[in-house]
Order: sequence, then structure tokens, then C-alpha cells
Amino acid sequence: MHKIWFSLFINDKNHILCMFVIYTFIMKTYIIRENYKKHIDRYIGKEIIKVLIGQRRVGKSYLLFQAMDSIKEQFPNPNIIYINLEINEFEKITSSDLLYGYVKSKSKVGELNFLMIDEIQTIPEFEKVLRSLLAEGGYDIYCTGSNAHILSGELGTYLGGRYIEIPVYALSYTEFLLFHKLVNNAESLDKYLKYGGLPYLIHLDLTDDTIFDYLKNISQSILFRDVVSRFEVRNVDFLVRLIRYLANETGNLISARGIGNYLKSQNISISITAILNYLNYLTTAMLITSVSRSDIQGKKVFEIAEKYYFNDIGLRNSIAGFSPFDLGQIIENAVYLHLKTVGYSVLIGKLNDKEIDFIGERQGEKIYIQVALRIAEKQSMEREFGNLLTIKDNYPKYIITLDEYSGVSYEGILHLPLRKFLTEFV
Repeated sequence: MHKIWFSLFINDKNHILCMFVIYTFIMKTYIIRENYKKHIDRYIGKEIIKVLIGQRRVGKSYLLFQAMDSIKEQFPNPNIIYINLEINEFEKITSSDLLYGYVKSKSKVGELNFLMIDEIQTIPEFEKVLRSLLAEGGYDIYCTGSNAHILSGELGTYLGGRYIEIPVYALSYTEFLLFHKLVNNAESLDKYLKYGGLPYLIHLDLTDDTIFDYLKNISQSILFRDVVSRFEVRNVDFLVRLIRYLANETGNLISARGIGNYLKSQNISISITAILNYLNYLTTAMLITSVSRSDIQGKKVFEIAEKYYFNDIGLRNSIAGFSPFDLGQIIENAVYLHLKTVGYSVLIGKLNDKEIDFIGERQGEKIYIQVALRIAEKQSMEREFGNLLTIKDNYPKYIITLDEYSGVSYEGILHLPLRKFLTEFV
């Protein structure tokens, strides 16, 4: 457990009141997330922008605190400029000019200044400030954002090679065990699949009423702050219906036309363009993520019909309602999140009339994964193994299920229990 001390940030005697406000905010303990710490630490002291991207409440702010501690270990008396654009102390910073002026007022000439900006997407044209500071030199910059497209536009165009994007996800299963001080058993896995991995859950009792009340508030906050407000959404009722539909259809192929047809059956009429826009809003807010299909033989990526997964399982369950009948969808979502957490890019595979749940690619190597609830029945085994057997290359192939036994293989296809996959597949 670590603490971040305020004295690094403000030493101006005219800001005593501000000092108290920020001190109480920053003076918090946290649990180190080792994988992120290693990733960030290798860029400390380098004049390259570190951008931590992730859904709200996945712990990005605390990763900045980790970075500050690492900086203190490497540099004596570092000048750290910390700006959290979601707290009152910084509410007057509403433009790129004001942001630039504040940073310059806290900078020390002739030293390497460490700039930390939380939720930077709230400042219009923030990329101009970062570009200018990087050009001037003397700044080691870290920022967080809850917008999937934060690196599009000018920042991505003009800072090619001068920034590194670090995706931040909710707690993995192993982190969930660490944070909640749980042993790795079937009961702990059940809790993870039901409640998900938002870090703040460690402060709450792991009971349905408490956790789902909290998660419903978080999903509402994301919808209204990051979607309705940011994109000036007018049809809020449709937005709520859409996210509930996606939660119920997690892991199923979805198209805008299919959604439109479903809505017509409910006597609701809305254009395909509007549906596509709303889907884009939800993925931009990082509440959900879309995964495209790829033809395994022709390597063609299809432009219609994608799958949507939630960036936190608990949020999905709070929207759709948790049901044991949905476990197949839930574990598929969990497998997807684990693949992303350990660095894989992911597609859905299509081979003739068969579907491969996931194609993972990392550093030029591929894996193929089928997800099933159980493979105890012969028909289930033939279907899941059979889909993978149609793939003729020699990349590893796995079937992931909730079954606790392991070691089963068939013609080179390995079965892994979900709990083993989530703890040992790295």
C-alpha cells in the first residue's frame, strides 16, 4: 500500500486552501497493479506522452498515483504538476489556453517537469497544449481519458511516434482475488463473474443488493455524462433500450438492421443511421466494445454484423440482470476481456458456415478459442472441437468452459477450465 504526498504539487504559500483540498483527495492508499506499473515505468523520464485509456471507474487515476510514486523513487524532489479535471479545484480550467497557462505557472525552468492530467478529454483542443509542451521540451506527460477516440484527430496526426497508448481495463480475475483477498476457488470465480472487476468494489460488501446498486449508478453515470451530455443525445429512452438489448445479446452477432427489425417488433421506429450513431456513442464512452468478424481463409474483415462485449462484466449484469441462464454469455465476455488484458487483438472467426468465437493475435502469433458452458455432452464436444478442427493451420487451439477438470485434448485442441485460463494464460 502506498501514499501520495501533496507537498510535491503545490508549494505556493498563496494556495494554502487549495493545498488542503487536493491533499484530502490525493492522500489515498492503493494496491499496485503490477502489469500496468511495469508498462508505465519503462517510459518514466522519457519525453513521450503516456495516455491511459479506459472506461470510467477502472482505476486510471490510481495508476497516475502509482506513476507518481515511481517518479519519486527515480528522481530527487521532482516537480509534479497534478491536474484532475473532475474536481472543483480545477473547474476553472475550461479551455486549452487556461490549461496551458496553469501548467506554465507551475513549471520549473531548467528541470524535467512531470505533468499528470486526469480526464483530459474534458478540455476542448487539449491536443494543442500537449503538442506545444512536447515541442518546448522539459515535460514528461501523463494523461488519462474515458474516450475511445481520444487519440484521433490532431493528437494522433501530429504526434505520430511521440505518444504511447496504454489501455486500462477493469480488474482481471487474478487482480480481483488480490484486491478482495480471496483464494482462487470456484466460489471466488462465481463472485467475479457476477460482480465484475471495478476496483471500488473492495470498499463494499460483496452482496447483490449493495454491489448492483453501485453498478447501476455507475452505468447511469457513464450513459448520462459520457453519452447523453457529450453527444447531446435527445432520444434517451432509445439509448436505455439499446444498452439493455446489447446486454441481453452479449456475444451474439448484431447488426444495425437487426436491431431495427427488433425495434419494429416492439412498435418502435428508428433509422439505421441513428442506430449506428448510438452504437458509436456507447463504444466511444467505452461502456461496450465491438468485435468484428474475419474470414479465416480469405482474411477478409466483414463490415456488417459484429459482436458487442461489455468492458466490465458486473456492469453488464447490472443492466441485464444476473441469471445463471446467461452464464454462457458471461464467460464469453470474461474470456474476451482476459485476452485484451494480456495484450491480444481480437476478432471473431468465420470459416464457411462455422463460427470461431475468438481469434487472438499478439506479436505475430495467433490462437483460436471456442467458449462453451460445458462439454460434458457428446454433441457439445463434437460441435466445439469440430469448429476448431476445420482450421488447418498449426496455431494453438483451445476450448474454454466452466468445467473444473483439465487436461482433455483432442487432435491437438486443448480444453482449459475458465479458472485456469484466467489465472495461467498470460
